[in-house]
Amino acid sequence: MSGTGTVSYDVEGAVAVVSLAKPELNTIDLGLLDGLLGALNQARDDQGVRAVVITTALAKVFSAGLDLRLVLEGGSSVMRSLLQKLYIELFDAQHHLGKPSIAAVRGVARGGGMTIALSCDVVLAADDASFGYPELNVGILPGIHFVHLPRVVGRLRAFELLFTGQPFDAARAAQLGLVNRVVETAGLRRAATAMAEGFAAKPPAAMRLARDAFMRINDADYRRSIAGVVDTMAKMADSDETRDALRRFLDRSKGER
Repeated sequence: MSGTGTVSYDVEGAVAVVSLAKPELNTIDLGLLDGLLGALNQARDDQGVRAVVITTALAKVFSAGLDLRLVLEGGSSVMRSLLQKLYIELFDAQHHLGKPSIAAVRGVARGGGMTIALSCDVVLAADDASFGYPELNVGILPGIHFVHLPRVVGRLRAFELLFTGQPFDAARAAQLGLVNRVVETAGLRRAATAMAEGFAAKPPAAMRLARDAFMRINDADYRRSIAGVVDTMAKMADSDETRDALRRFLDRSKGER
């Protein structure tokens, strides 16, 4: 096993298992993103690895999303640094991975946690998984999901999910096409590993070439679509409205613990 303290990396046969392991909520900061990117690059360069699973080491949380206290304290510069890694570098790493990736989601997945899951080729969800886009509730923009979500669920459903911020369960996520399959929580790791082993058994050169073609065809306009959103989100982080909303949310969350 290797890793950074917030992300662990294990190889099981031909499958690399990357686990988010930042107490208590897998909130996303630069350290977690660097660990995740390092793990994906390690898997890319390991010729013995033919498929990757991204999951969580925490019992009840996949990832609660961006570390909002960092955004509050750091403003636009911190937001831009986080989004550069989460929106651009993560998708570049996935694009050039050369082998299939599977997200195995259990527990809470919110905001940026959704981004990590949906950067993968396949998403499996435990029956206890809970999804949601709460960004507008705290005065920030669910930017990447403006690009991704309407393509998957349609414009009207996407607007409702993004602008209400209401959480939804794994069954609803499957119905919407946001996850491939819902499995029992106890069997999630086993199901993800079995799927990864199935991918790993295919001819590696053919898999790499086919996946590269699939990525080019389906993600050709991604960078153009997302570039302006990153700039807007960074600017919003400095606004009084956003800072007040973040402060209220963090104070309320602290009082609930």
